[in-house]
Amino acid sequence: MSHLRNNRFRFWVLVSIVAVSGFSQGMLLPLIAVIFENSGVSSFLNGLHATALYIGILLASPFMEHPLRKYGYKPIIVCGGLLVLVSLALFPLWKTFWFWFFLRLLIGIGDHALNFGAQTWITHFSPEHKRGRNIALYGLFFGIGFAVGPLLVPLVDINENLPFIISSVLSFMGWLCLLSLTNEFPEQNVGMNHWGESFYRFAKAWKIAWVAFLPPLAYGFLETSLNGSFPVYALRIGLDVNNVSTLLVAFALGGIIFQLPLGMISDKLGRSNVLLGALFLGFVFFCMAAMLETSFVSLLICLFIAGMFVGSTFSLGISYMTDLMPKNLLPTGNLLCGVCFSFGSLIGPSIGGLAIETLHSISFFSIISLLFFVVFLLTLYKRVKT
Repeated sequence: MSHLRNNRFRFWVLVSIVAVSGFSQGMLLPLIAVIFENSGVSSFLNGLHATALYIGILLASPFMEHPLRKYGYKPIIVCGGLLVLVSLALFPLWKTFWFWFFLRLLIGIGDHALNFGAQTWITHFSPEHKRGRNIALYGLFFGIGFAVGPLLVPLVDINENLPFIISSVLSFMGWLCLLSLTNEFPEQNVGMNHWGESFYRFAKAWKIAWVAFLPPLAYGFLETSLNGSFPVYALRIGLDVNNVSTLLVAFALGGIIFQLPLGMISDKLGRSNVLLGALFLGFVFFCMAAMLETSFVSLLICLFIAGMFVGSTFSLGISYMTDLMPKNLLPTGNLLCGVCFSFGSLIGPSIGGLAIETLHSISFFSIISLLFFVVFLLTLYKRVKT
């Protein structure tokens, strides 16, 4: 009974710190964009600055697994959380483009360590019949934090440093809660715990569960292209700025509301079944969005329903990977999920922007729908083959 209580306490501490992580990420994107815009920084450099976080994630990824296996879950999460809160607290110190770029890169590394450790720990101790629910709650708390973060942006009118101070205080409170947890270690392979063996594990994990890494990649592409490229496209087809914000909120709301129900359904009906359904319905509703994009109300409904299904593809992908992966390769699998998500996040705005500039006769949503259809076909191929 005490073991169950410990698991429950640990789970809620982990999802709470993940919510704080989502909050800081959700705040930084619009906050720095607004501050730089007001300071006269070009839109190109503003966009380049936003990639620092994902560059940090990709740079740190190859070096995350070995320390996790050697020192356990708690030290990785604690160090990641400390790096984030110290970086947030340093923003008011010196307002220059490259210093803030460096801090943002450090936040990417810290957030990745925190999320990788928490995500792997949750998949490790979650029983199979609750895995979908637990990973869905993990995604839900991150999503809520990410959605609430931008609410701090208007505080720049009072004081430019105030949002950074508030977010660093919240991060410190979450970090203190982490110290109460008891450390655990992932399952080990004898002779498989050296730096040189990481590439072998990556190759083996990819061979076993490559199909489960595609939904996080697609979701990363969708999230950043929708937030980065879609506003430009929307203004070009005649939508109002306020309407663009409403559409993005509708999509995010659909994902947040249906994250937990889809996770629980996947525990009952099977991960691949629910994932296939979500990918296909996402494809269908993005196709409808492409056809009805001139009508604000129709587009609002299409994006909300699309968000209901594809908003859970990241958490469903992690749960599916956990089902396929042997326990000793779970850290590697979780790391690859994060790498694929980050890679998708990096290429999303550039490919979306390029498509808007060159493919004038094709809707922005047609590119998104094609991506989800390809991932659906590959998932179906793996399912039939298995």
